[in-house]
Formats: sequence, C-alpha cells, structure tokens
Amino acid sequence: MQVRVELLGLSRLVTGEKEVSLDLNGEATYRDIVRALSNEYPALIGNVIQSDKESLQAPNIFNLNARQMIQSKQMDSRLSEGDRIILMSMSAGG
Repeated sequence: MQVRVELLGLSRLVTGEKEVSLDLNGEATYRDIVRALSNEYPALIGNVIQSDKESLQAPNIFNLNARQMIQSKQMDSRLSEGDRIILMSMSAGG
C-alpha cells in the first residue's frame, strides 16, 4: 500500500523533506508509519519520534486526510490505500 506523509514543522526541518511516500504492507497502521520514518530518517528519533521507534513524541501528532487527529490510542488503527497523513506538532503560542 502506498501512503503519503506530509511533514510539517520540526519533522520537515529535521528531514529536509516536505512529503514522503511510504510503501507499507496491506494491513499497515499508524505505528508502522512511525517505524518506517524511524528507519528512513533516524534523526527524527528523540526529536519527533520516541526512542522506542513505535510512537510519536508529544506534541507531535498525525492527522488523517486533513480531517481527523489521530490520538495515541489509535496508533494501531489500520490505514487505507491512498490515505494522506500529515505529521505535525500541536504546540502553539499566542
């Protein structure tokens, strides 16, 4: 399955990429995205991805198709072909 991940904020800064395309197995989950990003961009570990390479480091979060924020309890939910994932930070100032 092909999944596109748009990188915003620190993840973009660390990787130097605006968007990456990942080839994942047909039953892939959000946790699989984290693993794939950890392997492809080890510099994300400790900055955006936790050292376990299984979860995002707060305040980073996934957004599904610009419609739904993916909470930590949803990390094992399955993806669908063509999903567009945004990796972003929820921190804001004001």
